[in-house]
Amino acid sequence: MAAPSVTLGIDLGTTSVKAALVEAAPGDPSGFVILASCARAARAETEAQSAAAGPQGQEQDVRRIIQALHECLAALPRQQLRKVCGIGVSGQMHGVMFWKTGQGCEWTGGGATPVFEPRAVSHLVTWQDGRCSSKFLASLPQPESHLSVATGFGCATIFWLLKNSPEFLKSYDAAGTIHDYVVAMLCGLTRPLMSDQNAASWGYFNTRSQSWNLEILRAAGFPIHLLPDIAEPGSMAGRTSQAWFEIPKGTQVGVALGDLQASVYSCMARRTDAVLNISTSVQLVASMPSGFQPAQTPDPAAPVAYFPYFDRTYLAVAASLNGGNVLATFVHMLLQWMVDLGLEVEESTVYSRMIQAAAQQRDTCLTITPTVLGERHLPDQLASVTRISSSDLSLGHVTRALCRGIIQNLHSMLPFHQLQEWGVERVIGSGSALSRNEVLKQEVQRAFPLPVSYGQDVDAAVGAALVVLQRNLNQQES
Repeated sequence: MAAPSVTLGIDLGTTSVKAALVEAAPGDPSGFVILASCARAARAETEAQSAAAGPQGQEQDVRRIIQALHECLAALPRQQLRKVCGIGVSGQMHGVMFWKTGQGCEWTGGGATPVFEPRAVSHLVTWQDGRCSSKFLASLPQPESHLSVATGFGCATIFWLLKNSPEFLKSYDAAGTIHDYVVAMLCGLTRPLMSDQNAASWGYFNTRSQSWNLEILRAAGFPIHLLPDIAEPGSMAGRTSQAWFEIPKGTQVGVALGDLQASVYSCMARRTDAVLNISTSVQLVASMPSGFQPAQTPDPAAPVAYFPYFDRTYLAVAASLNGGNVLATFVHMLLQWMVDLGLEVEESTVYSRMIQAAAQQRDTCLTITPTVLGERHLPDQLASVTRISSSDLSLGHVTRALCRGIIQNLHSMLPFHQLQEWGVERVIGSGSALSRNEVLKQEVQRAFPLPVSYGQDVDAAVGAALVVLQRNLNQQES
């Protein structure tokens, strides 16, 4: 019998980078074993490279993200890394970064742990970027796609740069998501490859024809040479051009996947499952039946979007911009108040105390609409606090109302009755903000009264590994 193949899964998230080593479970073709996993904070936020982006600009330093990735790999068992025969990569969707072909990175180290260092690269403009105002988005051509375009989407960002920083774009000849970049560097690709999952998240991509809206974009003066080539999710992008840590040169690397799709792949065991992921943002996802095709005209006001999955199927997704980031904003507000009062408290202490207080406060009349970042279907909406009474002002009341507000906001986008109509029988919970927060779990149960089970905290990394592992197993069988 062949030795069990170890697959490395990587997820390049907004706040952290995760890696997992996975192998098939002995005697169970559909099962898997997580041999080791690791997560590292990215701490990559940085000022926008274009001054015109102003405070709405949300960018990350690619070097710091790659540093966090290398820290993750360094923490994994070396003897297991030597056995890796496939690499799956996923990451934060919608965002865009740029690089110079042939100069995107430099391989250093040469010894037992060669690594690649980013060189001629831009910052990553993330999905949280808010530089594209509603007025600017309205000035863009209508896409030929079932998905509308929002601020933080790759193509919208490129249009903005074209108008506000045209010189900036002239420095680069390749673009992709952060995970497309990593795959391109690992394989030494001359042109970046992108799965339809990530292409759809950029906007101006038709999932039916599997092609960019080239005529529409060309007519608008868009730099179409920056658009990556399209590849099937689950296909191979290439092989590693160098040994990487202990991973042999020539190891297969999958085309980069969306973190949402990779998360769902790791934990949706049945079509009757819905997946709820709460990390920086929130996604509630249900599987659409085979053969389902979304309406071909985008509806910017629709709270549910249909994202491409695998084998030309779709996921119905309520994607809220307001999740763990809202809790983080609340914590930072409290910490700033402490500083203003001349006090000093650790961030981790604030988090644990507020969750503890809310767990003891089982109910509240206080109502918080937590949409500090608006929503893609309601970009100009702000947060609000209502039904304030003097008896509901404790930390427990406010934290309970905030956690409830996050879940209620999601419920308003994709209600429980709609899940029932789609035949959903169980909710699979995942994501770091949910797994560590008992109060959010209680509010999920309150809003969606179905059996709920919780997955690993490295779901997207595991999912990315499983897609490659499954492909390799299928090839062995055929």
